[in-house]
Amino acid sequence: MLAYLNGDFVYKSPAVVHIDVNGVGYEVQISLNTYSKIQNLEKGTLHTSLLIREDAHILYGFFDKAEKEMFLLLISVSGIGASTARVMLSYMKPDDISKAILSGDSKTLEAVKGIGKKTAERLVIELRDKLSKHTPESSISPVKHNTLHTDALNALLALGINRQAADQAIQKAMVSAPGTSVEELIKIALRTL
Repeated sequence: MLAYLNGDFVYKSPAVVHIDVNGVGYEVQISLNTYSKIQNLEKGTLHTSLLIREDAHILYGFFDKAEKEMFLLLISVSGIGASTARVMLSYMKPDDISKAILSGDSKTLEAVKGIGKKTAERLVIELRDKLSKHTPESSISPVKHNTLHTDALNALLALGINRQAADQAIQKAMVSAPGTSVEELIKIALRTL
């Protein structure tokens, strides 16, 4: 099994990178998260996972171990293939996927292309216990269960704003202006979007 590759990035695109390791070129499938981290690098290390199918051997690469571990967890769920897992990691960071699963937020997972309601619920059911063993409770944002946060988030979602962007904007607003009303929190969050 190939654990990682360290070499020169000969070709980079948002989906594929060619990495030269001592004269041997490897084609590696990557997520947008990994691409955003390597796009300005000439060389580096990618943590890899080799999937062997009847018709192909496909190498997936990740900038950090957290993304690789999340990829392996995702593909362990029935109905989630490597392509879907890569799309999920392109839409969301591993921490965001983990938080959505741990908090039972299947709606956030459904926002990813190719993930329907049943698949999102299956992800939550099958991975919640696995993730809770590896993730300390303190890493889950306490504002998730805050009604002020929930009310502001629901208002922004009703305005048609992407859930992830709305959540991040509300969290920033709560840090910059603690103790404000829901209305004020929404206004501050809208300014940061």
